[in-house]
Amino acid sequence: MADLSVNICGVDFKNPIIPASGVFGYGREYEELFPLSKLGGIATKGTTITRRNGNPSPRIAETPSGMLNSVGLQNPGIDYFIETELPNLLTKDTVIIANIAGSTVEECVTIAEKIDKTDVHMIELNISCPNVKQGGAAFGTSCASAENITAEVRKATEKPLIVKLSPNVTSIADIAKAVESAGADSVSLINTLLGMRIDINTQRPILKNNVGGLSGSAVFPIAVRMVWQVANAVKIPVIGMGGVSSGKDAIELMMAGASAVQVGAAIFTDPFAPVKIIDEMNEWLDSKNIKSVREIIGSVKPW
Repeated sequence: MADLSVNICGVDFKNPIIPASGVFGYGREYEELFPLSKLGGIATKGTTITRRNGNPSPRIAETPSGMLNSVGLQNPGIDYFIETELPNLLTKDTVIIANIAGSTVEECVTIAEKIDKTDVHMIELNISCPNVKQGGAAFGTSCASAENITAEVRKATEKPLIVKLSPNVTSIADIAKAVESAGADSVSLINTLLGMRIDINTQRPILKNNVGGLSGSAVFPIAVRMVWQVANAVKIPVIGMGGVSSGKDAIELMMAGASAVQVGAAIFTDPFAPVKIIDEMNEWLDSKNIKSVREIIGSVKPW
């Protein structure tokens, strides 16, 4: 069997596959199906400073080769997470990545300070959230705001800091370079693309929020392109995601430059998807006589 282990920011992962934030909750339902220790890591549900009930329904809609969601970061809040969910997660023999989000820089800083006092392994900062103090534009849509929030959260924690990037920008590579300069240890991408569906009978958007984030196989080629662009623009590790549904997809993202891969929408159609992807990666590596998955990172040969 090939060596699937990777190291990101000094943290050892037994394999590069991580359920993405928002699709795996806190793992409780899935450990009824398989040991969570099989996973390289778990990115927790996006956690805010206080409890959020999320957006009104309907907030999920099927699309060709994907799905739209406008769940709205429903979660029990940072204190509940630290007191109730994190202790259980830390017993699962896998890397725990705490995904955090906020409506202001100050909220994100406060959450990071709280997480810093725990034994969580890494923090993933979601900068796709709207900045309420700047007219509602997402933190991650300009280099200046992305750099600012990263710098402030960097001061608040000594944990390895991953910044999760929005694809809804003109140049994701420039955003990546901005957060790298502000102290990010890694970047993860892509978050969902903004999309919309309309019920032609009611003439209303299918989602109550009108628009939502598009994920699933439809976005995979965009993810590959953006991971490749970012990996060639920064020196910090890249964690890739976006439409991954097979071991070959994960290998493709790693060839584009990702050091690890998050799996999202595929888990909704097959809860065993992450485990199957790990097995499929191993089979492919063995078939090519590749001894370590690290050999394929960034191995694409552009024309």
